[in-house]
Amino acid sequence: MKKNILIGLVVLFVGIQFIRPEKNEGPADTPQDVTHFVTVPDAVMTTLKRACYDCHSNHTTYPWYASVSPVSLWLANHVDEGKSELNFSNFAQYDKKRMDHKLEEVAEEVEEGNMPLPAYTLIHQDAKLSEAQKQLIVDWIKTERARLGVIPEK
Repeated sequence: MKKNILIGLVVLFVGIQFIRPEKNEGPADTPQDVTHFVTVPDAVMTTLKRACYDCHSNHTTYPWYASVSPVSLWLANHVDEGKSELNFSNFAQYDKKRMDHKLEEVAEEVEEGNMPLPAYTLIHQDAKLSEAQKQLIVDWIKTERARLGVIPEK
C-alpha cells in the first residue's frame, strides 16, 4: 500500500513537470516604464529593481528552482498577482489619478513592512529594505505625488 502511494506520488511529480507556465521574461524597461512619466533617481531605481521588479515588472530574474513544478506554478501565480496590482513596466499607461494611488499604496506597503513580501526576502536577502531605503522610497513617492498634482482623497 505504502509502495503504491510512493509510486503514485513519484508519477504525479514527474507528470507535473510537463506543465510549464509562461515565464515573465519581457523587457522591464518599456516605453510605458515608470521612468518615462515620473522622475526616478538612480538610488531609488536600484532599490526598486532589486526589491520590486521581479514581481512588479515585465521581467523576472528566475532562480534555478523556478523550473521545477509545483514551484514554477506558484511563482507564476505570484508574479501574475504582483503585476496585476502594480506593474512598473506599464506604469505610464495608468491615468494620473491611478498613478498617484499606486504610488500611495507603494509608500504604505513599504512603510508597514509588507513589501517586499517576507516569502520573497527569505530567499532574496538582498531585497530586504533597510530603514534608510524605506525612507528613500517614501520620500521619493511624496515628491512625485506632489509633482503629479493629483489631490489625494481624504
